Amino acid sequence: MLAASASVWGATILAVLAVSAIAFAGIVVLVVREGLLRRIVPILVSFAVGALLGDALFHLLPELAEDGGITVGISWVMAGAILFLYILEKFIHLHHQLNAPEHRHVHPVVLTNLLGDGVHNFVDGAIIAGSFLVSPSLGIATTIAVALHEIPQEMGDLGVLVHAGLSPKRALVYNFASAMTAMLGAIIALLLAGAIDGIERPLLAISAGAFIYIAGADLIPELHKGTSIRTGVIQFFGIAGGFAVMAALLAIE
Repeated sequence: MLAASASVWGATILAVLAVSAIAFAGIVVLVVREGLLRRIVPILVSFAVGALLGDALFHLLPELAEDGGITVGISWVMAGAILFLYILEKFIHLHHQLNAPEHRHVHPVVLTNLLGDGVHNFVDGAIIAGSFLVSPSLGIATTIAVALHEIPQEMGDLGVLVHAGLSPKRALVYNFASAMTAMLGAIIALLLAGAIDGIERPLLAISAGAFIYIAGADLIPELHKGTSIRTGVIQFFGIAGGFAVMAALLAIE
């Protein structure tokens, strides 16, 4: 396989920079009233659920199927991605429980949060690169899906860092630094494209597994915390809207 072209490099770098800039979305936490924030976040989360699942079902899995079928090996890669994310999150949750902050000071939870977020963003960068290696349209769809789930996540991350004792300014800087690990993941994936034949297939499989896990294990349980009928209806249309955006992007493929 030939090395990634200049256009693939350029599109990937721009996409990762755009997604990384979403780290500053957390500033909304500092300026928006809590009541309004509670109404905004469920909409963002439900839309992200639809976008993530829509990208996996409408774009990533069909692409794998067209490229020779979803083989046993690729299925194992998807399973491995899901298991890796489960282990990573379990470690982070256990560390948080063992080191729950009792007073407002800089706490080890800061390092744990940034480490976990950094690994997650590294994977996101590799996912975006792998998608652009296949086609520009798949890269755009995947970038949108990543961006939509990053917005509520980055808002939550900033809240954790500030609660753990960081000043808002330092929390924003650290959060952005963690987000930039996505660039490292993207660069490594693009460099490997010229050295490992067919690397885009396992990258797409990792993408599909990661998106399904994030939507099913992280985001949907959050939506179930809202028990009112009105909230449920809003969430339903949010999920449907995410699916609709990913379905509409099929028109450009």
